[in-house]
Amino acid sequence: MEHFGYLFAAYSIIFVVIFLYVMFIWRRQAALDAELRTLEARMAALTEHSAAGGPPEPRSDA
Repeated sequence: MEHFGYLFAAYSIIFVVIFLYVMFIWRRQAALDAELRTLEARMAALTEHSAAGGPPEPRSDA
């Protein structure tokens, strides 16, 4: 196998690219989970506030 070095390099590059992609997806999923927990907490707080009969809270979209 005279081209073993090229074959090894190609498979190594493919493995690294796939590994980096999986890590990117994993980190993105973690960020989305954190955002979902934050939104659920905000929604629960709004629901509790609304059930208490208080005036609506001002929105801060900034």
